[in-house]
Amino acid sequence: MARRYDSRTTIFSPEGRLYQVEYAMEAIGHAGTCLGILAKDGVLLAAERRNTNKLLDEASYSEKIYKLHDDMACSVAGITADANVLTNELRVISQRYMLQYQEPIPCEQVVSTLCDIKQAYTQFGGKRPFGVSLLYMGWDKHYGYQLYQSDPSGNYGGWKATCIGNNSANAVSMLKQEYKDGETTLSEALALAVRVLSKTLDMTKLTPEKVEISTLTRKDNKTVIRILPHGEVEKLIKTHEEDEAKLEAEKKKESEKKKSAS
Repeated sequence: MARRYDSRTTIFSPEGRLYQVEYAMEAIGHAGTCLGILAKDGVLLAAERRNTNKLLDEASYSEKIYKLHDDMACSVAGITADANVLTNELRVISQRYMLQYQEPIPCEQVVSTLCDIKQAYTQFGGKRPFGVSLLYMGWDKHYGYQLYQSDPSGNYGGWKATCIGNNSANAVSMLKQEYKDGETTLSEALALAVRVLSKTLDMTKLTPEKVEISTLTRKDNKTVIRILPHGEVEKLIKTHEEDEAKLEAEKKKESEKKKSAS
């Protein structure tokens, strides 16, 4: 039945669905995982690296996290070529506003302007929707630290913690359980991000080569966006593994006590 209605982006099915948009969402479901967490003293984005070729020049290469302007960065899940077009557009939007008003663009305005473009690609014939979802982290003088997510349909929303890409449903349910609203610090958020990624990524052991983490903080009235170097990511993973080992040991002790008591 769907075959009749999915050849063009502009045709609704009898149930009122746009299949091409749903297929674009499905493409994102198979992409590398990206998660964002909003802390009281910063924001972080963590992403799974799928392409880990040893010959790539790491110094000039970031696969998943892009800086948009001084106060904002984004992470992508989906078709990287589509993401490059959209991130370029985001940078142009930001610079155009800066040139016109001589101040940084508010975070939500960047997101909503791009979502208007995304929405147009679901409405006009001869074009397909962008097969990419984005997570944005930013700071502005109006609302402070912010985290947004936008979809191929042109929908967007503000989040405290969210995940897109492969296994995102499992990651979101973990974040629901473990995220403490208004209390989480950036260091706790980093530990939580590593914990969630280690549980949800399709790999036996988490390694720094497979993960890219970026933080956004404020220092001396300036926004600092940094992608964590290998060493720092390795430390976070080691700490997580030690904590896991401690928990396992405690569980074993408890089970042994119960056995001896019975």
